[in-house]
Amino acid sequence: MTPLLPSFSLTDLASYLVCFILLLILFEQISYLVKKGSIPGPSFVVPFLGNAIPLVRSPTLFWDLQASLAKSTPLGFCANYILGNFIVFIRDTELSHKVFANVRPNAFHLVGHPFGKKLFGEHNLIYMMGQDHKNLRRRIAPNFTPKALSTYTALQQIIILDHLKSWVAKAQAQTNSIPLRILTRDMNLETSQTVFVGPYLGLKARERFERDYFLFNVGLMKLPFDFPGTAFRNARLAVDRLVETLATCTEMSKTRMKKGEEPSCLIDYWMQETLREIEETKLTGEPAAPFSTDAEIGGYLFDFLFAAQDASTSSLLWAVALLDSHPEVLAKVRAEVAGTWSPESDELITAEMLREMKYTQAVAREVVRLRPPATLVPHIAAERFKLTESYTIPKGAIVFPSAFESSFQGFTEPERFDPERFSEERQEDQIFKRNFLAFGAGPHQCVGQRYALNHLVLFIALFATLIDFKRDRTDGCDEIAYVPTICPKDDCRVFLSQRCTRYPSFPAVEDLVK
Repeated sequence: MTPLLPSFSLTDLASYLVCFILLLILFEQISYLVKKGSIPGPSFVVPFLGNAIPLVRSPTLFWDLQASLAKSTPLGFCANYILGNFIVFIRDTELSHKVFANVRPNAFHLVGHPFGKKLFGEHNLIYMMGQDHKNLRRRIAPNFTPKALSTYTALQQIIILDHLKSWVAKAQAQTNSIPLRILTRDMNLETSQTVFVGPYLGLKARERFERDYFLFNVGLMKLPFDFPGTAFRNARLAVDRLVETLATCTEMSKTRMKKGEEPSCLIDYWMQETLREIEETKLTGEPAAPFSTDAEIGGYLFDFLFAAQDASTSSLLWAVALLDSHPEVLAKVRAEVAGTWSPESDELITAEMLREMKYTQAVAREVVRLRPPATLVPHIAAERFKLTESYTIPKGAIVFPSAFESSFQGFTEPERFDPERFSEERQEDQIFKRNFLAFGAGPHQCVGQRYALNHLVLFIALFATLIDFKRDRTDGCDEIAYVPTICPKDDCRVFLSQRCTRYPSFPAVEDLVK
């Protein structure tokens, strides 16, 4: 007699499925609560999504809430949950330094972006650590010597001037104010392209480059749904094409530097040193110099581009917004620049002139302190890590040290825009050095910070001297928006007009970049 097999109705299957999902939800909640322990954070999180929707809907509000939670107890940090990831937000400066100082295989891994490895690739400079990372930074150092920075300074101000003139023309052609964010981003992209790879990127290549960089920027702000047609997939493919283009530029630079020609951009300085190392290894019979292939260097150049492009756009926009709201600071900047450089001289601002602009440098540093472009520096805990005596970060947690929150600790009246704090008399940049985390800290501190500050000082000097400007102020215009670095909510809308008698006559970029 054939035994009867149990039969299941659709209702039974649905019941089992519901029970299974409920068990998953219960397990997820228990896991979250165990990881959270007694630290501040929500007591319940939305199944599977966590607080991803509030984060995407309003990043500013979400991170403000995390800061408030972290500040609510003496601990200085709090917990949350996003798309299956347990996160720890760190407000306390010393705890942030503890994370920065422990980037190593068995502690924290810098990710730069919550979904960065999927977007940037595994072999990105951001993810390197240990001796390999030290060796690469040593090879990068010649790109930022005083001689190299002087080369870049000339290129930077030529491009800034060209764009400032076009901004004024655009503003004068209409009665409404103009938003500066996209204009500034385009200016910085051209600056980065020219400074980093100079003559090796032709017109058509630049156009493709700009399209791909736009796709990359859009994907940065989207959830990591890696399917054909999604913004994230488009961004990932765009990164591959950008790196390939930069690798081609590297190859072209090597060819030119082999001929003994003078460097005219960053990749030339880099290849000059790389070729020397390659020749040394050939003579000694040692293995090929590491980090010297075109593809590797193309990837590292993309890292530079990403760091310089979006962070710099943020700082330039906040400089305009803060100078407009602090006319006494603007007046001092204009007076200092006028005492050092004149548009009528038709001379480029030299490195020596930049050093003399101490107040303008202080303004630049205060802009970066008050509005650090990359407010958060995400890391992943590779292993359990004892953050304090009472709390251990669980393995796999995404940890967010906040450079923004550190900027408002220690400094005198930290909410106030006060460039004088960086004066030789007050020296708050030394007294509260550990709270100034805009360029990071530890082994991954920004290697190009001098370049970034030079760019900001040059922009402030030229913008304040050559242009009269007024913000088109509306309610909430200076609130913070994430795009993905921070900028004024209204994209910094301004009215512009020419201030100088005539614009300086700088040499063309082509005269400097052969």
